[in-house]
Amino acid sequence: MSPEQIKNEKRLAGQHAAKLIENQMTIGLGTGTTVYYLVEALAQRVKSEHLQITTVATSSRTANQAKNLGITVKELDEVDHLDLTIDGADEIDSNFQGIKGGGGAHTLEKLVAKASTKNIWIVDETKLVPQLGAFPLPLEVLPYGSSLLLKRLQKEGLHPKFRLDNNGQKVFTHYHNYIIDLHLNEIKHPHLLAQWLNQQVGIVEHGLFLDIVNTVIVGKLEKAEVIPVIRH
Repeated sequence: MSPEQIKNEKRLAGQHAAKLIENQMTIGLGTGTTVYYLVEALAQRVKSEHLQITTVATSSRTANQAKNLGITVKELDEVDHLDLTIDGADEIDSNFQGIKGGGGAHTLEKLVAKASTKNIWIVDETKLVPQLGAFPLPLEVLPYGSSLLLKRLQKEGLHPKFRLDNNGQKVFTHYHNYIIDLHLNEIKHPHLLAQWLNQQVGIVEHGLFLDIVNTVIVGKLEKAEVIPVIRH
């Protein structure tokens, strides 16, 4: 699939998701290129339909875009509930489990997602995979003791690497922590891995988003497909 096709699918997914937002809603806005198109389309509705909505953004990039387009943005602690959060995903498997955090914002994204009554993921077709793991799994980790944590992860065979910027320096998150990416190729048991990672001191949050999403909107060549998620 060409970059232009992927871009078009992202745009279709974001625009369709914007149609689902209703007046007086409090919305979580995710991070990434697909969300960029969502915010653009939502701003048009706010302007043309005079929608009264409040949003909580999971990154400064999304927050600045929304504010510049006339959308009200508040901090998570300033709202008492979130009706809906719309975000992208880096991978979604056949059981609708996901990996997020390619942009390094997964801790904020998970905080907002968990505070939300419903969650929608908007993606292009390339994000749908049979099994998680080809996309590196991000961990936000405390800088203190992070080298020892890396060695512990190596001993577990998780193939960890610090995320570096173009200058070879460690990438900082919103909270001034580091990111370690696990290059696993496949994750056969995501729930077991998540449980183990949750127990490791020094890991602030991992990028496994399990049993969270309610609806997936997939951009396709000419339209968006809406997939309701039914969990048993």
